[in-house]
Amino acid sequence: MSIYKIFDNMTRYFSEAMARIFGPYDDAYPEIGVQPFSGEPYQDNGQADY
Repeated sequence: MSIYKIFDNMTRYFSEAMARIFGPYDDAYPEIGVQPFSGEPYQDNGQADY
């Protein structure tokens, strides 16, 4: 490999990393807000269940 090719690969590697870090978010979370709690609340009766 020539030095130019190595330098080109390093430059591409770091530029893609910077674009990934500082680029727009690619998360696909739905924008529906907070979900209500639908489970059973914990009730502590003071005794251990061993």
